[in-house]
Amino acid sequence: MKYNFDEVIDRNGNRAAKYDERIKKFGTADVIPLWVADMDFKTAQPIIDGLKAKAEEGIWGYTSRPDSYFEAILNWQERRNGWKIDKSLVSWSLGVVPALSAIVKIFSQPGDKVMIQTPVYSEFYDVTEAWGRQVVENQLVEKDGVWTVDFEDFEKKAKEVKIFLLCSPHNPLGIVWTREQLQKMAEICIANNVLMVSDEIHSDLIFHGKKHIPTATVTEEIGKHIISCISGTKTFNLAGLQASTTIFPNAEIKNKFDTFWMNMDIHRNNAFSSVAMEIAFNQGEEWLEQLLEYLDGNFEFIRSYCAENIPQIKPNIPDATYLVWLDCRALGMDNETLRKFMIEKAGLGLNEGYTFGRSLSGYMRLNAACPRSVLEKALGQLKSAIDNLNK
Repeated sequence: MKYNFDEVIDRNGNRAAKYDERIKKFGTADVIPLWVADMDFKTAQPIIDGLKAKAEEGIWGYTSRPDSYFEAILNWQERRNGWKIDKSLVSWSLGVVPALSAIVKIFSQPGDKVMIQTPVYSEFYDVTEAWGRQVVENQLVEKDGVWTVDFEDFEKKAKEVKIFLLCSPHNPLGIVWTREQLQKMAEICIANNVLMVSDEIHSDLIFHGKKHIPTATVTEEIGKHIISCISGTKTFNLAGLQASTTIFPNAEIKNKFDTFWMNMDIHRNNAFSSVAMEIAFNQGEEWLEQLLEYLDGNFEFIRSYCAENIPQIKPNIPDATYLVWLDCRALGMDNETLRKFMIEKAGLGLNEGYTFGRSLSGYMRLNAACPRSVLEKALGQLKSAIDNLNK
């Protein structure tokens, strides 16, 4: 079927955090919310139909997980990424972030160091520091808008950390790591006895002819050392249903992870996530392909609009995710001034760049997963605010 991603859906009052939490986040509800990483699009129709049928059953007791659940996920990975996964090494979790948090808790001790590559998803700080571990930053290096790994710094810091959290593809920079980059990072971790954990939640959202390579597939030896975290929640806009999959290199590590969750009696999908995830991976591909084309059009709109109308803003058009990293340094504002400018003058609710890297200044993150008319309005407001600033 043909999906209409131009449809503007009013999410006010439907318990959407992106909208309902604007006052908490920005101090006002009078902003276009382009922050939380979910999409303002309805998901694939087969998923909607399946959840309607489940709702009409009227009984949502403790939910079993049939073999077909993980089979759908594993078949998807083999079909899309050529990754053949051993089903015996797969576990369910509430989400990728809870899985990362549990891994940090289980496989390190208070005071241990965890390496992240900044700027990166701010929860990488949270899941480390929440358990009394120390963040070590391997800062990505930017030159002419292109961000790369500082491997000399990476190797140096790998000698002092217990865990490395990789974001692949990268949020917020939209980097699709090459096989060579992944292999070099993994081999350094293995040589230094560092547990490498690969967050691959955005791996289905790939553009511009790039190809996602699951870290665990780079070489057979590397696959023996990697924990991988995946989910369909970003892919199909199902984050509120809370479900993810964690793939382990061996049964010993998996059993430690499973025991952690079993001790809290958290080991079942809810009645709706079980249905939605299985349908998504079996019947959602048509919707996804249309979504990717639409998002790519949004990226091109942002690129051309900024170049023609607000050259002070330089968007880093991503090769993955639906998140656009905005270089606003030409405005000459410190972080707090830039934050207030976006809220009070431009009427935009964006993510502050410094939350992705605490030493950064002059960046914002924009969520482009919305109807193009919303982006047009948002960028128009930003242009007007900058024009008034220049006056």
